[in-house]
Amino acid sequence: MSDDSQRPIIVKRIKKSAHGHHGGAWKIAYADFVTAMMAFFLLMWLLGSTAKGDLAGISEYFKTPLKVALQGGAGSGDSSSLIKGGGKDLTRTDGQVQKTIDPIEKKTINLAAAKVEFEKQELKKLQGLKERIEKAIETNPMLKQFKDQILIDITSEGLRIQIVDEKNRPMFDLGGAHMKSYTVQILQEIGKMLNEVPNRVSLSGHTDAMPYSSGEKGYSNWELSADRANSSRRELIAGGMAESKMLRVVGLASAVMLDDKDPNNPINRRISLIVLNKDTEDAISSGGKPLEVSGQEQVTPALQQVVPKEKTSAAEGKNQ
Repeated sequence: MSDDSQRPIIVKRIKKSAHGHHGGAWKIAYADFVTAMMAFFLLMWLLGSTAKGDLAGISEYFKTPLKVALQGGAGSGDSSSLIKGGGKDLTRTDGQVQKTIDPIEKKTINLAAAKVEFEKQELKKLQGLKERIEKAIETNPMLKQFKDQILIDITSEGLRIQIVDEKNRPMFDLGGAHMKSYTVQILQEIGKMLNEVPNRVSLSGHTDAMPYSSGEKGYSNWELSADRANSSRRELIAGGMAESKMLRVVGLASAVMLDDKDPNNPINRRISLIVLNKDTEDAISSGGKPLEVSGQEQVTPALQQVVPKEKTSAAEGKNQ
């Protein structure tokens, strides 16, 4: 039997390689480090580009993190909070203020004052037109000879231009609607100037009180005055007036006298043209519907100052 003590002891030593696998734990640590550095530099950039007031506001917010939860509002500086905060920066106590390129301003408009101002401007335009027509009559030799037959004044309805007959110088053929040549020239000259203002125009024909005698059945001063008014309208348009400016054409026969003491006076035979102010234009355009008038005055103070003191028939104001 062999002696076991005599057996050689063999020790095997395993050499470890220096480049063996070490696992991936270091990669996770490195990624966390890079993320932290990126967050740090981002924080530094934000702090460097923030105003002092905002920094103070941020600091104030972190001192009271539950302010919004306890007091409500969209932010710690919300102006809807009972304790105001915010403003231009969060250190202000005025509340948050909206800043826009065009800030919205609440404006109050006095409608009565605006209406009076509009009427003054409109009156100024009508007075300017009156002066230009009068100047044109003075400088035009043809019109100047009819100066006494062209009556111009400002009434509560607007600028009124009347072309009247004289005893030996009628505007139309006797008993007809055919115009004399000088009447045509007068109307065409006036028509050129009416486009200088935006106001619309009312035109009415008038006769004297002498009954119309004609073989045509039913034809009277009413038809005659209407025909003369329409003839005048055509000549105004031929002179250059825009057709859209004409708002009303009526024949009033002898219902509205210029000289009511002498119904047969030739001056009652006339064409009355009114450059309407806005109030009268609206009244006509409304078709007879009630209009809202502020106060009890039907004529504005601006117009009352220039209404002629001479007697003006009330009926004309209603019918023209």
